[in-house]
Amino acid sequence: MTPTLVRHRPRTAPAAESSAQAYARARDWAEIQERMLVPLYEAVYERLEIDAGTRLLGLGCGSGLALVIAATRGAQVTGFDTDRARLDLALERMAQDGAGNAPAQLYDGDLPAAGEPGPGPYNLITAFQPIGCSAGDTEGLTAALAAAVGRSERGSAVVLTGWGPPERCATSGVLRVAGRLTERLRAAGGWRPADRDDLEDVAARAGLKPDGSGRVACPFGYADLDSAVRGLLSTGLYDAAVRETDGEQVEKEIAEALHPYRRRDGTVWMPNVFRYLIARTP
Repeated sequence: MTPTLVRHRPRTAPAAESSAQAYARARDWAEIQERMLVPLYEAVYERLEIDAGTRLLGLGCGSGLALVIAATRGAQVTGFDTDRARLDLALERMAQDGAGNAPAQLYDGDLPAAGEPGPGPYNLITAFQPIGCSAGDTEGLTAALAAAVGRSERGSAVVLTGWGPPERCATSGVLRVAGRLTERLRAAGGWRPADRDDLEDVAARAGLKPDGSGRVACPFGYADLDSAVRGLLSTGLYDAAVRETDGEQVEKEIAEALHPYRRRDGTVWMPNVFRYLIARTP
C-alpha cells in the first residue's frame, strides 16, 4: 500500500498543546490505546464482508489501524482526520505495513462538502471513534456525515460506534474522573455518560436508515498503571479536564480510579462493551 497525505482545510493543534506534546499523545494512542478497539473493527468488517470491492471512507481515522485491517481484506481505503499528529503516524504505519495493493489516501482536515472537488464515490463509511461520551461529539459527527453521504453510492453502509451501557463498561467509572473535574470547575466539553440512543439519533439527523446493530466486547488491558494512564489520556476524553486544571492532577485522579482494576502482577484489566449501528445512505 502506498499512502499519500493530502492537506484539505487542515487544522492545527490547540495553542495550549505543544507539537511535542501532541505527537507524544498520538504515539500513546497508536501504541497503547488503539488496539483495544480491534475486536470492534474485526466484527464490523466480518459482518459487512469487506473485500476487494469495498471502497471505504474512514471518518476520524486516527493513526490508521482500522484502515490497515480493511486493506488486508482487499479494500480500497481513504481516511480523514483533523489530528495531524495521528495522521502522520497513520502515514508511517500504512507505508511500513504493506497491506493491500491499492493506494491509500489520508486527508488532513475536514471532508469537502458535496459538490466540491474531492475523493469518492464510496460504498462504506466508518466512524470508529466511539461517540456519546463527550459534549458535542454527536454534533460534530453529524456534520461530517453530511459531507460523507454526498460522496457515497446510494444504499452504502455507514457504521457508527459508541460505548455500551455504563454498567457493562468498567472504564466508565474511570472516565467519570473527567466529568467530575469539569463539573467541579464548571468547564465546557467534559465527559458525559453515553445515552442508549446516541447512535440512532445521529443516524436520524443524517437522514440514514438503520439496518442492523451489534455489541462487541473490547476489554482494555494494560501492561502497568503508567501505560493505562497514558492510554486513557490519549483518547481525548480528558482534554477539557486537563485544560481547566493541570495534567498532574488529572493523572493522579485517573491512577486512583484505576486501582480496583489492577491485578497482582501489576497489569490493569477493564472489561467493556461497545455498540455499533449499521445504517444505509438514501
